[in-house]
Amino acid sequence: MKLLETTHNEWYVIERLEGPDEDCRRLLDLGFTPGEEVTVVQAVPFGDPMIVLLRGTRLALRRREASWIWVH
Repeated sequence: MKLLETTHNEWYVIERLEGPDEDCRRLLDLGFTPGEEVTVVQAVPFGDPMIVLLRGTRLALRRREASWIWVH
């Protein structure tokens, strides 16, 4: 499933990134790498941004970016 579709405050493992190459490289640079754990801490319904916790750091993501991150 996509990170965008996950339940808040539950941990997921990143499987892969699927999106524009340049944008996915930026996400990889931020630490969104396969095998890493991530959780959505806060999100506004139908709005941006989403706040995620990754490697002990809170990051803001656009919903569009979260749809490129596949987790299980």
